[in-house]
Amino acid sequence: MQDIILEAKGIKKHFPIRKGFFMREVGQVKAVEEINLSVRRGETLGLVGESGCGKSTLGRTLIRLYEPTAGTIQFDGADFAALSGSDLRKKRRDIQMIFQDPYASLDSRMTVGQIVEQPFKIHGILEKNEREARVKQLLELVGLKASHVNRYPHEFSGGQRQRISIARAVALDPKLIICDEPVSALDVSIQAQVLNLLKDLQERLKLTYIFISHDLSVIEHVCDRIAVMYLGRIVELASRDELFSNPMHPYTRALMSSIPTIGTGKKKMQKILSGEIPSPINPPSGCAFHPRCSYKIDECSKILPPLLPIGNTEHTKACIVNLKTNLKEIL
Repeated sequence: MQDIILEAKGIKKHFPIRKGFFMREVGQVKAVEEINLSVRRGETLGLVGESGCGKSTLGRTLIRLYEPTAGTIQFDGADFAALSGSDLRKKRRDIQMIFQDPYASLDSRMTVGQIVEQPFKIHGILEKNEREARVKQLLELVGLKASHVNRYPHEFSGGQRQRISIARAVALDPKLIICDEPVSALDVSIQAQVLNLLKDLQERLKLTYIFISHDLSVIEHVCDRIAVMYLGRIVELASRDELFSNPMHPYTRALMSSIPTIGTGKKKMQKILSGEIPSPINPPSGCAFHPRCSYKIDECSKILPPLLPIGNTEHTKACIVNLKTNLKEIL
């Protein structure tokens, strides 16, 4: 088995809801609930689900942009959740993040050279001349020109801005990068270029990715294993080939059935998903997916199913229903 670079156990992230003159806490948004997840060194682990399922919150919690409400994070041999001060700053060199909107994540008042150079200045790495040379190398590494160092973010296209974000993310030679919907804001033709760049950098720099997306076609293209999230919990986890050939959770099957197909013949799609995702402030009892599930039984509203392996495989699901319907009958 591959070496584990990151392992999260019992991760929760709740956001308080405050009202009134004294801003008393009247409730909590339970964005992430009891996540247990391991990431193998050198792989790309995908997180997929509808908007609002908690996948981006989980990514930001793993990198500690959000402090976890509960749980532990072991990263590359260190208790990452317990680090603070200089120890945390030093370890953060090894874990970086690429954000969804490259324009919002880049400071419009700084030149491209200053943006990419900033990680070196924060961590006190390299002298000024060495930093300038390294910045030019990084820009060329991601497909930009060294002469672009004095330009500002607004002078670039969306795809070029995301390349700048990628250059900044790899500047400190990290071991793990969390990619939070890095291509969803880009045109389809540009998406392919950025995805190919990420795969090329992974091979050249020996990177590990956690790739967050709602687009199953992108997830299938780049990921080795895939975790499906619903209302703050992982409901299914399997290898890419296993998940797409044999999805075992009703929610995963619903996502698969929503993938558009191109062809002359018409395919009859079974309606297996209806309604909106419930509120994380007041989630349903039992399995959170049961109000929208066509396969539900009486126990689904009473039992919160744990994420358990199917037989002796690494394919896990959080569902008490035995699905006998083949995927081909749904699509």
